[in-house]
Amino acid sequence: MLRALDVATSLAATIARFGAGLSVGPLGARPEQPLELYEFEACPYCRKVREALSALDLEVRVFPCPKDGPHYRAQVKKRGGKAQFPFLVDPNNGRELYESDDIIAYLFAQYGAGAAPLPLRLGPLTDVSSFIASAARPGLGGRYVAARQPKRPLELWSFEASPFCRIVRERLSALELPYLLHNVAKGSPSRAAFIKRAGKMMVPYLVDPNTKTALFESADIVAYLDRTYRK
Repeated sequence: MLRALDVATSLAATIARFGAGLSVGPLGARPEQPLELYEFEACPYCRKVREALSALDLEVRVFPCPKDGPHYRAQVKKRGGKAQFPFLVDPNNGRELYESDDIIAYLFAQYGAGAAPLPLRLGPLTDVSSFIASAARPGLGGRYVAARQPKRPLELWSFEASPFCRIVRERLSALELPYLLHNVAKGSPSRAAFIKRAGKMMVPYLVDPNTKTALFESADIVAYLDRTYRK
């Protein structure tokens, strides 16, 4: 896809969701361990959960489950009984949940200090706008592209509403590469530590501990992922 079109359609997806996942809201208790999310980028219901995680400034271990993916879809079916997404695991409380609305309600009850942002509380309109966002990026991140698995999960600093971060997450999803997601939306208390580490407030930022590589710029990150892991 041409770079300008790539960015424009990703921005359209953000606009369709009214900027959900752009900023952090009131925060409650912080989990000791990162949550675990089994999902894939093109799924409109998964998007809603990622928006909630971004608004709550939560770290999460992401296990991408694109269609035909050989690794994590089977794990979800074995663990929960069905290959349905999103699937959230909270190791802090021993909870495992399907259904995006149930997951969002749990997250804000457990780790928030108020109601979910309005774009996540509009009922059918929330779902429709999330489907429109997926339509702006048809199929991207939704189907498996053969890749080798890294020995250690990658790390990504990102926030859901960023059109540039979306481009990177789509490729991670398609390649079925697991990663630790550090959410750093606007107002995130995690931004100061990120700036200290990376030298500036700019995302996406990918760290690959397997090759000791650190990269800004979505186009550079996508090229690196293909070069390093795509078969």
